[in-house]
Amino acid sequence: MRAPARAIGINCGRHACEFIVDKNMRFPILVLLAALAAGESVSGVPNIGSFHADSDFALTADPEAPQWKGTPGIFMDSNQFGKPLAGYRSEVRSRWTDRFLYLLYVCPYEQLYVHQHPQTAEETRGLWDWDVAEAFIGTDFKNTDQYYEFEVSPQGEWIALGVDLKRWIANSSLGPGFGLEVRSRIDERKKIWYGEMRIPLAKIGIRPPSKGIEVRINLFRIQGPPPRRNYIAWQPTKQWSFHAPEAFGRLTLE
Repeated sequence: MRAPARAIGINCGRHACEFIVDKNMRFPILVLLAALAAGESVSGVPNIGSFHADSDFALTADPEAPQWKGTPGIFMDSNQFGKPLAGYRSEVRSRWTDRFLYLLYVCPYEQLYVHQHPQTAEETRGLWDWDVAEAFIGTDFKNTDQYYEFEVSPQGEWIALGVDLKRWIANSSLGPGFGLEVRSRIDERKKIWYGEMRIPLAKIGIRPPSKGIEVRINLFRIQGPPPRRNYIAWQPTKQWSFHAPEAFGRLTLE
């Protein structure tokens, strides 16, 4: 006769989780605990947690604002090939509400490379040729070549794109009607710029949102003037281009 299952309380980031396990399943549970501690999803894929907020909030691009202070994030400090980049360790935090996904970037820099006359009322085509923070987000786990690309610059410029790698000609601007909102600010004394995005969840196919939902994601920065451009990636793509959906990690609504 097998012993009855027992409940084990584990710490799941900022939330208490409970799993019902057989007493003989110690090894898998230890593997699960190690994965969670390492910032991985249950499937073993690198993960960033997005933490629930009870209501929407104004964009501040301030990690010390009440809605962001104490929120854990992930760090990216390597280039797209996985080579460490000293001095560019960038943080990304995330929160979500019933309507929006929020991303906050904390980006140290040496020298900014930005437009002299930024345009923030409309999208900025070719924004990736300047200093920028990016998020590639996919909600279709079958057609992984299809995803969204969101960008914000240190000056509050932005662009939102729909990507289909199988049909590059079909890559389309989503425009202001998509509803992406951004805010940025530059701390010249600390040499850090901050960028915040607010992305409509329904527009990327998450309706209704609920805890436990996962999306595919990768996070990037492009920093500095030519010829000293630095390309910073959360999950290395192992190629020059950031467009490598096989390298995406996961974002989980916590």
